[in-house]
Amino acid sequence: MSIDAWVVGMVGNAIISVAYFLIVLAIALPLARSNQLRSNPLGAATAAIFLTCAVHHGAHSVHLLLPTFGLDNEQGMAMRLAWGWPLAIWDVLGAFVGVYYWSLRRNYGYIVQGAQLFTDLRQREQQALELNDAVLQGLVVAKMALDLDDLPKARAALSDSIAAGSEIITNLLGSDRSETVLLRSDAADVKRPRRSPDRRDPSAGE
Repeated sequence: MSIDAWVVGMVGNAIISVAYFLIVLAIALPLARSNQLRSNPLGAATAAIFLTCAVHHGAHSVHLLLPTFGLDNEQGMAMRLAWGWPLAIWDVLGAFVGVYYWSLRRNYGYIVQGAQLFTDLRQREQQALELNDAVLQGLVVAKMALDLDDLPKARAALSDSIAAGSEIITNLLGSDRSETVLLRSDAADVKRPRRSPDRRDPSAGE
């Protein structure tokens, strides 16, 4: 028993529509709970894009299905005739991607949890300022201590800066990633300062 291409397209578009509607809810609901729908245009626009795509694919499925019940015969039958296998294959691929996306959300919940995927830009700026202040102030104190040959105080200031910076970065990554090791993939390229050539004392003999 052969399956018509429009049947495959109808099922594929239905799955895509459901997946997109769920993405809209996953984005819009957390933004609404945190009152970010107006203050976060990027998140709202992303939800709107998925909403329009969900309605578009859902409409395809509905128009392809209606002739089965004797409704919308003219347009529905025209769509069935026009729906070839190239379109049906793309619908299957789109449905697979939609299902695969939702299978990945379980593994990346710390990224998409709540409204973290579209964190308010003002919050990001505040977190960046806190990171800058925490590290910069500690470095200033450490430099002053080194200038005064107070090595214990310099070490303490550097340790406090590293701890404060690590805590802020951990908070940025999310509470579920509290055990993340904050290390570079490559070693930092630390260049040693050039030593100035020794100046000979003009009063000293050769």
